[in-house]
Amino acid sequence: MSYKEKIAKRAAREVSPGQVINLGIGIPTLIPDYLTAETAVWVHSENGILGMGRRCRRGAEDRNLIDAGGSYVTLQPGAAFFDSGLSFALVRGGRLDVAFLGALEISRTGDLANWIIPGKHAPGIGGGMELAQKARRVIVTTTHTTRSGAPKILNHCTLPLTAKGCVNTIITELAVIEVVAEGLLLREIAVESDVKQVLAKTGAPLIFPEGELPVF
Repeated sequence: MSYKEKIAKRAAREVSPGQVINLGIGIPTLIPDYLTAETAVWVHSENGILGMGRRCRRGAEDRNLIDAGGSYVTLQPGAAFFDSGLSFALVRGGRLDVAFLGALEISRTGDLANWIIPGKHAPGIGGGMELAQKARRVIVTTTHTTRSGAPKILNHCTLPLTAKGCVNTIITELAVIEVVAEGLLLREIAVESDVKQVLAKTGAPLIFPEGELPVF
């Protein structure tokens, strides 16, 4: 299992039956592969779908069925289509239970930067800003560090923000971290990692729970 699949599999455990969820570009799109039949949810896509299914198998694509990132998708029975105005009314009205988003940086207070690195091309902030602000819960699924090994979890974000204080939970290949009033609470640790490794790759202090630290 790749590190992306591992993150997505762990993230799927945060979903409850009946929820309306939104899946950002990248790792979040893998989450439906790990949802069981008992975890029946409604997946929302900003381009106007409620009831989106898993990614489409190669060779079975329908050019009319894509997600907000342009990837071919399937539909669940009972899926609905609507225009972008209604789609964002759903978002702005607080109707999303969970938004799963990727990240470039996350601060110890839950600030999120995930849309641009200055000097590099980016298509725009898109719907990420509103998803981050309006979803009832925001879960970030990301690698713990950049490709160069720099921490993504910091005291303060250095990149342009998507939204301030929006992140509730961070899931990486190394750990599950909750953003709480006191800072960053280490909730779980990956079975292949250890506390020393997590601390070395985190650019902000971590709070440790009482008792034994669960593993995933």
